[in-house]
Amino acid sequence: MVFNRATLVALAVSLAAYATPSPASVGPLASEHQSSILLGAQTHANAVASCAKLNEQLAPTNGSFFSADISQLLTYVSLETGNANSQKYWIGGSAKNNEECPAVTVHGLSTASCNTKLPTLCANSAPNKVSGQTDLSATWQVQASSGKFTFTGTRDHLSFRFLGIPYANVPERWTYSSLFTGSSEISALTFGSPCAQVGGSGNENCLFLNVFTPFLPGSNQSGSKLKPVLFWIHGGAFTGGEGSDSIYDGGNLASREDVVVVTINYRLGALGFLALNDGVTKGNFGLGDQITALTWVQEHIASFGGDPTHVTIFGQSAGAGSVRALLGSPLTKGLFTGAIAESNLAGFAYASTYSEYYTIEQEVEVAAGAFVKDVGCANGTNAEVLTCLRGLPWQTLQNDANAPRFPVVDGRILVRDRLSVDGKGPANAEAHVIFGWMDGDGVDFAGSFPTNATTQVASVTGIGIATNLSETALASGLFPKPSTGNETLDTFNVTGRIATDGEFRCLDQATAHSAVRHNVFKSMWTYQFERSYMGYEPIPGICDPPATPTHPFGDPSLPYFRCHSGDLYFVFGTLGQASQPFRDDFDLPFSQVITDSWGSFARTFNPNPSSAFLEARGYTNTTKVLEERGQWKDVTTNEPVRILSWPFSGSAWLEQPQCNVLGFPLDFYED
Repeated sequence: MVFNRATLVALAVSLAAYATPSPASVGPLASEHQSSILLGAQTHANAVASCAKLNEQLAPTNGSFFSADISQLLTYVSLETGNANSQKYWIGGSAKNNEECPAVTVHGLSTASCNTKLPTLCANSAPNKVSGQTDLSATWQVQASSGKFTFTGTRDHLSFRFLGIPYANVPERWTYSSLFTGSSEISALTFGSPCAQVGGSGNENCLFLNVFTPFLPGSNQSGSKLKPVLFWIHGGAFTGGEGSDSIYDGGNLASREDVVVVTINYRLGALGFLALNDGVTKGNFGLGDQITALTWVQEHIASFGGDPTHVTIFGQSAGAGSVRALLGSPLTKGLFTGAIAESNLAGFAYASTYSEYYTIEQEVEVAAGAFVKDVGCANGTNAEVLTCLRGLPWQTLQNDANAPRFPVVDGRILVRDRLSVDGKGPANAEAHVIFGWMDGDGVDFAGSFPTNATTQVASVTGIGIATNLSETALASGLFPKPSTGNETLDTFNVTGRIATDGEFRCLDQATAHSAVRHNVFKSMWTYQFERSYMGYEPIPGICDPPATPTHPFGDPSLPYFRCHSGDLYFVFGTLGQASQPFRDDFDLPFSQVITDSWGSFARTFNPNPSSAFLEARGYTNTTKVLEERGQWKDVTTNEPVRILSWPFSGSAWLEQPQCNVLGFPLDFYED
């Protein structure tokens, strides 16, 4: 869907504005609002010619919402550029004579001498994606150049799209990637292959990234106001996932927030994380790919309208684990200044490996030693073992039950076994940071759904914790069993709550608490997501609100599990497609507030959008939420946790007695 009225931007000046429709009207309204391309100052005749080069005409004035659209649109241009509201722009229409040509200001239609040089508004008749597909016709193709490279991408009604850009040379197995040095002519019209992953999909030639941008500055970038960059790292347990997943399509986010969105692939599983005791194969190759991609951004993103000095990395699940690791890596200095970790795992069993890193020796003991034996490469010298592994089909490597997938202390990318929020080790001191989690993040990691014969202790122990701790936690009375009449569901509720506390909430709060106490980062924010859409479902159906006659797609006001990954559609603003319909009147405005918060953090490192930005854009839903529910407060306040729900609110630290009994108190990372 078109999230709202979008304005594409090109060449010399920024532009992006929209109206805020209601859920009932979003479909028809979206198609009638205009999208435009703003070009630099030129005479009217040159403006007509410039639009023609883009296969467009000057922007028409006969749309149903032209007057409201153009006023909002140019108000934002004035905010961004400092232009006066009286600034005129060339627009379509009939010239009264050869001397006076149609123009427009914030206040409405006007005219100007045809020889005057004015900024130019071209139409953008490029279609929206249909069934997830972009029209790749030559009509809509655009180019960007950086260094020796020329990238051919395309545009739709929301953004310029450059897909499948190779950011690294194809590395030999278990060597670190390096910046791409291949062909100077790069087709960036379609996504590149995902990285080889468990299950047999993907490819080893996979180090591609995608750029979604509202702004192309052209060859002369001087004077251009470059856009903040949001750099997305996908999740998938370090064994699956891809930056080209349709959930992560960056067009809506780029357009609504006027930012550049980058999504990437990185090596996964054994190909991305194998470490051996051979002094050569030190692991973290997937993390190294992320660093290579960030280096590519530093070198090239300005040519796509992005500001390399204003990069925020954000990721979910394994992507959040990556964000955490990159925050502590000595190699990332200068590569980013903002970081958002969505659902970082830490704590019990498997979750611990995302935040407490194995040494190489430990990784060999836990996984790599058995892996090498499994695939038949255990015999011989170190060099012979590596040669054997390099000769095997990647499917054999990725699908082995013991395939390593753990970040390790390699002495180069990671030099300590945890992020140093105690002030005693490396951390990106220039970063502004958000950590957050889903209210039911651990539900998907709570093991199989219990049967009538499953005891509560057995269900909790299935998370991967000791029986005596399960018994202690349950005996504390801090995890009471609900009484819904469904015994197995009640048992699962308790287990899911303990899993959420013990694998997400407790230690993410402790991370933020300690980071602030030791002044590790520039600023620190946290949230709990309490509205969810779909999410990761190893147990089918548990993450969906019940359907009712009035809410056929589910009623979010009724009880349901807010599952892991249930935030993703809201963050990227990709709800509203046929397969992801809005469920009630609040899914759309909720997503608008979320994207506005993430966009604000990208711009200012504060998740509270400025009133000037909201007013200029016409984002009344977000303005109303902030007026009625207050600002998102940082971790130094008495409301360190922002509750992302409808309505929004603030909270003190959550579940502290429960965290204490589980062994993950707020001072867990203290001295």
